[in-house]
Amino acid sequence: MKILLVEDDKTIASGLEYSLQQDHFSTILCYDASSAKKILTEQIDQIALCLFDLSLPDGSGYDLCRMVKEKSDLPVIFLTAVDDEVNVVMGLDMGADDYVTKPFRIRELLSRIKSVLRRYHKQTQTKTVIEIENIKINTLEGKVYKNGVEVILTALEYRLLLIFANHIGQVLSRNQLLEQIWDVAGDFVNDNTLTVYIKRLREKLEDQPQNPTIVKTVRGVGYKVGD
Repeated sequence: MKILLVEDDKTIASGLEYSLQQDHFSTILCYDASSAKKILTEQIDQIALCLFDLSLPDGSGYDLCRMVKEKSDLPVIFLTAVDDEVNVVMGLDMGADDYVTKPFRIRELLSRIKSVLRRYHKQTQTKTVIEIENIKINTLEGKVYKNGVEVILTALEYRLLLIFANHIGQVLSRNQLLEQIWDVAGDFVNDNTLTVYIKRLREKLEDQPQNPTIVKTVRGVGYKVGD
């Protein structure tokens, strides 16, 4: 399994890379956000997990996490010297899977990595196909079908549908949806843009977009898919 390690402290990075390789992981090492973004653009399908230092000379681990979660459902673990509850919550709300504060023991980090990978592997095994009425989502292929015919969705439309699919029967507020959706440039999607994406999703999935039965509006609260 290949791990993307982004750490600007070269001493720490070297030690981590050695330990990961000794534990039979292959690694891609970057010292800054710009080189990491290039790797994520070109090689994200080869990566099993990301380890991001929170503070980087040209950005932050948050920026990289947003990019990862926009492109794929890869696990992300943050490494940081800041033991701060606000940062922990922010990182986890953004979709990070774990958060390790420096200094840490390498055995603890390796244990966290394996635990996260096991959890993702289990999710992949149990939820490779999600069905909602006449809509089928194949998460391994990253494709969506309506009545057996493929529906072409943009990356953000697909991301939005996956959020709903992973919360079947749960009412999601607009704020909850906004927190989980980021555009390709890494800028926060605003409320008006979310309205547009909901409308587009309905136009592609619903038999009658003006009277939706899949992505339902819960007046005054948000949206719900499924019962």
